[in-house]
Amino acid sequence: EMSLLKAAFAALAGSPARDVNGAEARNGLVQIVSLSLTKCADALINPKLTLAWLLASLGASGAVIGLLTPVREAGSLLPQLALARWVEQREKRKLVWVAGAAMQGLAAAGMGLAALTLDGAFAGWSIVCCLAALAVARSLCSLSHKDTLARSIAKSRRGAVSGAAGGLAAAVTLAFGATLAIGVIPLTVSAISIAILVAGALWFIGAAFFLALDEENKDGSADENHVSGLFGPLGEDPMLRRFIAARAMLTVTALAPPFILLASSIGSNDGAGVLGPLFLASSAAAIISSYVWGRLSDRSSRKTMMAAAGLSSASLAAGALCGFTTGGLGGVAGAAAVLFFAQIAYEGVRQGRKLHLTDMTNDANRARYTALSNTLIGVVLLLGGVFGLIADALGPLAVLALFSAIAALSVPVLAGLDEVQSD
Repeated sequence: EMSLLKAAFAALAGSPARDVNGAEARNGLVQIVSLSLTKCADALINPKLTLAWLLASLGASGAVIGLLTPVREAGSLLPQLALARWVEQREKRKLVWVAGAAMQGLAAAGMGLAALTLDGAFAGWSIVCCLAALAVARSLCSLSHKDTLARSIAKSRRGAVSGAAGGLAAAVTLAFGATLAIGVIPLTVSAISIAILVAGALWFIGAAFFLALDEENKDGSADENHVSGLFGPLGEDPMLRRFIAARAMLTVTALAPPFILLASSIGSNDGAGVLGPLFLASSAAAIISSYVWGRLSDRSSRKTMMAAAGLSSASLAAGALCGFTTGGLGGVAGAAAVLFFAQIAYEGVRQGRKLHLTDMTNDANRARYTALSNTLIGVVLLLGGVFGLIADALGPLAVLALFSAIAALSVPVLAGLDEVQSD
């Protein structure tokens, strides 16, 4: 049985079976299953789609709905600097991840129950508060996972693990979207609320499974100089500064989908009808590309991010050009095509930057670097609200063109990063 497990994991990671020991093969399975479950849960409570639809159906105001994405994104990034030292002092980082996943399960259960029992403003604010709690719990998982991955999987196989998990989760998400699109699952408040409760259960199962991870024992850090110790790397490590600069520029790959949705409705009376196809296009892009990007990142996360940035720039430029010349994105099919390639690029950026930060750091500073990077990117995402003002003034196509230019400019910044997989 163990030899079969080793062979399967070795094939997944593109390594000879003799290079993979039994403990690593088990760890690979634990990582893939746990991450797949929690990524599925993430997709089921998607604030940009699922929660936004749910709150609108419950009668929440537009102001409350507008808080969903900022609360989720910034809420999971901004607390990390404050939590980093506490995480670094924990000997077993997997327990931090388990706690964060379980807390997300509780928060999701709260959202589902609120949707089933409340309505109007009370329902909206209750769900937003639960989402805020979920976001803080998510920051614990983000801070601790890179350490658990580095302690349990060899450097050359880490991207394969995260890529496989992303692909499996995307397949489940695609199936969920398809059943909604064809009416197998009714698009009702009760059905979506139950889906959110299922997401909570998936977080609990993923947390329980993660307890089986065989994590290498290491003493926690005990640096007393809290503030300077956290911000010190910005002045000491030029590669960290360059990485954060490039990652800040690449936030446009995450911000693009809502503007593609807005651009798809130009010259059309069926803006709402494009939601289903865009959801399916996004899921299909993740299925096709997650594992491939993960394996490429194992070879060079720097080049993976460069390739993804180039693809993002090209796809967004094509969408903007099509919109400016024809007055739209070519209907549902055109919008789905633009989103499909833009999301493939986003997956590459996400896989590359996560693995790059994991491999450029060591056990003593990984949580600190992760917290510092994520907190600064949280600020950048909050400032990203200015693009909405640009869209109001100049239209969503102008924003897509601007995003294309920013993605292109990130390529030379990425080119200056070290090759962290080669050491």
